[in-house]
Parts: sequence; structure tokens; C-alpha cells
Amino acid sequence: MRYIDAFNHFFPMSFFERIGTQDLGKRMRGIPAIYDIEKRLRIVESFDGYAQVLSLAMAVEAVAGPEASPELARIANDGLAEIVAKYPHHFVGYVASLPLNAPEAAAKEAERVLQAGANGLQIYSNVNGLPLDDERFTPIFEIGHRFDKPFLLHPARGPNIADYRNEQRSRYEIWTILGWPFDTSVAMARLVFSGITTRLRGLKILVHHLGAMIPFFEARIGEGWDQLGTRTSDEDYRPVLAMLGRRPVDCFRDFYGDTALCGSRAGIICGLDFFGADHVLFASDSPFDPEGGPRWIRTTIDILDRLEIPEKARAKICFRNAEKLFGLAAR
Repeated sequence: MRYIDAFNHFFPMSFFERIGTQDLGKRMRGIPAIYDIEKRLRIVESFDGYAQVLSLAMAVEAVAGPEASPELARIANDGLAEIVAKYPHHFVGYVASLPLNAPEAAAKEAERVLQAGANGLQIYSNVNGLPLDDERFTPIFEIGHRFDKPFLLHPARGPNIADYRNEQRSRYEIWTILGWPFDTSVAMARLVFSGITTRLRGLKILVHHLGAMIPFFEARIGEGWDQLGTRTSDEDYRPVLAMLGRRPVDCFRDFYGDTALCGSRAGIICGLDFFGADHVLFASDSPFDPEGGPRWIRTTIDILDRLEIPEKARAKICFRNAEKLFGLAAR
């Protein structure tokens, strides 16, 4: 079996040197495989038939203002492209980052990288607090749709988002462990109910962590949003349901999900049941596991190898869906 890791993270050295370690945070500073190419190559080579599609581990707008973020995005994207060109058997493609705090520059960068051969575009669940359905980002979705390349949706929530209104910060890392799935699910809902995914039919969005909360809350989403507006007195949502033209829960099945769930077999089964084998891609979230790279690759491969599913479905999840979604040459 081949394995194409659709969602993992790396900093090309040109980008790493530009931002400096002060912007990486405590966790990333202690993971050499996030920036050391030799370390990363050894991890990839330790698994048979395994390759990665690379993406950054942070949003450029999180470390640079709108004046500097376009250049930083170019540095990151050109650096990833160079790595893919140099090590094509290890890294079969890359997903470009965009300076979303400068939307016009982000649209130009999207055009540039997709014309140059990027395999997708990475976006985050919000842009420094702005929702993705803000009209300033519509041209970017239209560009990805026109090129038929996927968007990879990554959560973005920091400890500055408090868990309670009377507190200033989130405690106990709740902002990432529980907040990231919430933030991701909210972004998905806004893309659905704003009409973006309906108007741009066929828009491909790969959601990190297997669709976050959506698969687990399938029945709540189905029964609850079938009644959209019945509990809302200050806004009429009937036009929204009419615009969708189908049950909201079915709109969520148009998304793709990856298997980056920290090695959770139950979570993978739940996500696979919701999205189906055609919309699930193998991914590890490497190198953010406790071993600094290999653990979640190993555990996720083991889970997929042991699932009681047809071999054709297993092959789709492990590599064929990635080939199709990213436009990779079949081997």
C-alpha cells in the first residue's frame, strides 16, 4: 500500500530564518523536524511507500502585518516548491500559504502559485478574527475553484480567546484541544450557510482533523439545522434553507476530511462513516506528535491497515484520493 500524507507541516529554511524562533512558540521550537530537512527526510524514509504533501505550520498573517505578509508568503511558498523539486519521491507536492490579512495580495499570490504548480491553498478558520465568508475573501475561493485545486482548512484559535467572559485568557490549553475543533466547525458552517459552497459547486475543501466536530454531531446537525430559524426571533432564515436546496447536513458531506486525529481509531471510523471513503484522506499532522514526527504516521497507518473495509476503499483513503484531489500523477 502507498501512503500520501495530505496534511503535515514543515518550514523551509528561508522562511524559518526570516521569522526567527521567537515567533514559533514553545512547542515548535522543540521539534527539529519542523525545519530540519535532513531530520524530516529520515522520518519519511522510515516508512515504506510513504510520501508527504507539505504545508506550513502557521498562518503568515499571524506573524506579519499586511505590509510584510505578502513577501513572507512568497518566501514560504517558493521554499516549499524548491523542496518538492529537490526531493520529489519524499514530497510529492505542496500547499501554498496566503497573506490573508492582505486579501488583494493573497488573490495575486494564489494565482501565481497555482499557475506555477502548487497543489492547493492553505487557509485558516478565521483571519485574525475575520470569518472566511467575509466578502474580501470571495475572490480567493473563486480562484481555487477555477483552478480546481483544494483548500486545506486549518484551525486558528489562540489562548487570547478566553473560555469564559469574565476571564482574559483560555486556561489549560483548552483553546487548542477543544477550541480548535469548535473553530473549525464554525468556519465550515459559515461557508455552508453563507452560500459559498453552494454557489461554487465542486469547491474542494479538505478539513483538518477529519471535519472536527461535524461527523460526531451528525444527528444534531441534521435534526437541528433542518429546523433553522424556528428558534430565532430576530432573523428570518427561510431564504437560507431555500438557497441551499437540500438538507444542511448533506452540504457538510461535500467537504473532505483527513485522518489526522492523533491516532484515534474511533474518530477515524466516525469520520469515515460521515464523509465516505471518497472524501477521506490519510494525514498525520506530523511532526506534532510526542515523538516529534513519526508516531502519528505509524499509528494512523496501523489503524488504516486494520480497518475492516474493502481494499479499494483503503487505497482511496491511503493515496488515491490525494492523487485526485491534489492533481498528482498516479504511480
